[in-house]
Amino acid sequence: MNLRIGGANKDSTVSEPRMMTNAPTLPARPRLPDWLRIKLPTTESFARTRSLLSELQLHTVCESAKCPNHWECWSQGTATFMIGGDRCTRACKFCAVDTAKPLPLDVEEPQRVAEAARRMRLRHVVITAVARDDLADGGAEHFRRTIEAVRALNPGIAIEVLTPDFNDNDSAIDAVLAARPHVFNHNLETVRRLTPTVRHRATYDRSLSVLAKAKRRGAPGLHTKSGLMLGLGETPDEVRGAMRDLRSVGCNILTLGQYLQPTREHLPGVEFVSPATFAELGEAGRAMGFVHVASGPKVRSSYHADEFSTVGDNGDSSQAR
Repeated sequence: MNLRIGGANKDSTVSEPRMMTNAPTLPARPRLPDWLRIKLPTTESFARTRSLLSELQLHTVCESAKCPNHWECWSQGTATFMIGGDRCTRACKFCAVDTAKPLPLDVEEPQRVAEAARRMRLRHVVITAVARDDLADGGAEHFRRTIEAVRALNPGIAIEVLTPDFNDNDSAIDAVLAARPHVFNHNLETVRRLTPTVRHRATYDRSLSVLAKAKRRGAPGLHTKSGLMLGLGETPDEVRGAMRDLRSVGCNILTLGQYLQPTREHLPGVEFVSPATFAELGEAGRAMGFVHVASGPKVRSSYHADEFSTVGDNGDSSQAR
């Protein structure tokens, strides 16, 4: 891995006005390499997607987490729906979603998500949520109701969930699995050594346990999926070790993407990982037995998720497109 960016470099230094207080000045974020630059949308599809989400009063992780790919995804008429509100009970240092006391669950939200999927003519829908540690089930029943509403209004749609860890609660995990999603995604986020620095309240082993239970207790053919952010100071060997840990619990879909600091108040990145390194790690993942690996600087958990197609009511077979 190369291009160290632990501190601001000459190209990225930004002149800041002199402060009249003793508050520390945050370092400027480093310049993005060419392979991470994006073009802003010019299509009508972007505006239609934004209008629809606003009309149905839906949150997306695209906006709430400041995902750099949301321009592209919305231009293609896709989005990742974030249920359970836009206030998270955890404060992970990498995540831009607000940490605050959540509002009560919106009982009409599942039907609105289903309606959005219908209007957007989605073949593959991704449903995620903030962590709701204020709820006994962590919001699992809300996931179940949303999955069932989406399936009822959109027969044949592939349903992927990206869940919090539910504090490894068996009944909560079972509630989500009872709705029979095709893909159960829970992100490991980073390597074991960096987990205490990067994640809040979550642990490396708990995440592995959640994925193991989903694979063991889910419907036959359920695909389990996880992702890692790179560029936080991990080594390639540590990444390969995390990949082996995921395979040991039956995880069979993997995403590897570049961590980008959402704001200067968030955890700074350590390096920009080269496309060549992502390609090498992707090949290593496929050699380990992952049936689908998305590995690249712009990859996120649900970025181009529909490129892995599940076939059958419960994901009994699959194919990568």
